[in-house]
Amino acid sequence: MNRFVVISGCSGGGKSTLLAALSHRGYGVVEEPGRRIVEEEAKGNGSALPWIDMAAFARRAVAMALQDRDDAGQYEGWVFFDRGLVDAAAALEHVTGEPALAGLSQLHRYYKRVFLVPPWPEIYVTDSERRHGLDAAIAEYDRLLDAYSLLGYDICVLPKTGIAERADFVLQKLADEEQAL
Repeated sequence: MNRFVVISGCSGGGKSTLLAALSHRGYGVVEEPGRRIVEEEAKGNGSALPWIDMAAFARRAVAMALQDRDDAGQYEGWVFFDRGLVDAAAALEHVTGEPALAGLSQLHRYYKRVFLVPPWPEIYVTDSERRHGLDAAIAEYDRLLDAYSLLGYDICVLPKTGIAERADFVLQKLADEEQAL
């Protein structure tokens, strides 16, 4: 069974905080490609930054997400991805018009259930790595909702609750599905 679970959705909705909570519970976690790219590019005066060259950024995110999937095989049990290949391909397709989502094969699938954090204006903040506003984050959320649906994933929108409750919710959903198999 595929044990690679994507947590995606709206920027600033609490994904990274949820992933940190799952990591503290002993689960394998793969950090968001976008934030890692921004950190790397900023160190080297790179131009593959979303506010400089979004297409180059998205291409790098696709490559990094593919590598992340390969590297995640080292973990046992559920492995949680802070975004993933579908997110990167959706961004690339949005920016360039290239059919990046159509190019995803069955070899690159994640677990059937994808958890999306909804837009949550009360906690949304920008920072040095997230420079876009809430409207752009909501538009991205809508694109991701469409992309994951188009690719046949079962989408579960996470409740707007505390981190521990969200982690419990995710783990209970997965346990229920595992038991049903």
